[in-house]
Amino acid sequence: MKRRQVVLAFLFTFFVCGAVPPLAKAQSSSGTGTSSSTSASQSASIHTQPGQTYQKPTNGQKLKNYIFDAFGPYAILGSAAAAGINQASGDKINGTGSGNPPEWGGGAQAYAQRFGSKYGINITATTARYMMAEVFREDTIYYRCDCSGVSHRLVHALMSTVAARHGDDGRYRFSFSNLAAPYAGTMTAALGWYPARYDPSDGFRMGNFLLVSYAGLNVAKEFIYGGPHTLAAHTPLKGITGSNKP
Repeated sequence: MKRRQVVLAFLFTFFVCGAVPPLAKAQSSSGTGTSSSTSASQSASIHTQPGQTYQKPTNGQKLKNYIFDAFGPYAILGSAAAAGINQASGDKINGTGSGNPPEWGGGAQAYAQRFGSKYGINITATTARYMMAEVFREDTIYYRCDCSGVSHRLVHALMSTVAARHGDDGRYRFSFSNLAAPYAGTMTAALGWYPARYDPSDGFRMGNFLLVSYAGLNVAKEFIYGGPHTLAAHTPLKGITGSNKP
């Protein structure tokens, strides 16, 4: 029964994906008809990587950033922290069990199970985001703000949680991929490997928290480390990361 629910959840996600691209395409075509090349160039440089003009990433660059987002340090540390919070939550059912979900109990084995669950949710959500980005022709890689001031950079980081670059000029627009991906991850967990009492409403609830955590992740990428295409370009690792930043 659980497997059937997971399949239905994914089919629903990709059904919605197939319905939205015509709208995005219409918005893109209407925008290009009303803007000049000068304004497009200025728009492309507003929130690009500091010191760079926006260039659409190659498939190789997308793959490297996908690996970083799905399996990198943020994914590991975030999963470890979330598992610790769930472990210490202290929920119980009929006076038994501990943590969240309480059926998994406490101790090292339960923590490992929760860590694996959170890590699996992140991998599923990241995979869904990159797949939907291909359908929508979006660039969902995070780009640091080419602006000054903590408040401006913070706003850019938070807005990027539900926005992505579109088109050759890299204009920021609403991103269904960024919005839906967290829920794809948590819905898969709720219907897949969580206890049987969990249903789609629990997946939606957990998705809300994951979306907020992704906003925090963007803040970390803005102020600490933005991924393979940013700070690593200044180190001997730039050949490995594929960054084209001088």
